[in-house]
Amino acid sequence: MAQNQVKKIRESLLMSKAELARKAGVSPLTITRIEGGYPCRMETMRKIILALGMNLSDREKVFPE
Repeated sequence: MAQNQVKKIRESLLMSKAELARKAGVSPLTITRIEGGYPCRMETMRKIILALGMNLSDREKVFPE
């Protein structure tokens, strides 16, 4: 399974897990799990991509298949 880039992008933005979780409207535990490579729902991916300040068209950069 390809590792997603959430942690790398979040850290490059100097954003904490808690801040990303708040912006995305998900729990910090969800962020931890996703950064650990666990799968998540499409809706959660969408929220995280937008919370990282990216466009939905950037999905492949954040969540490579």
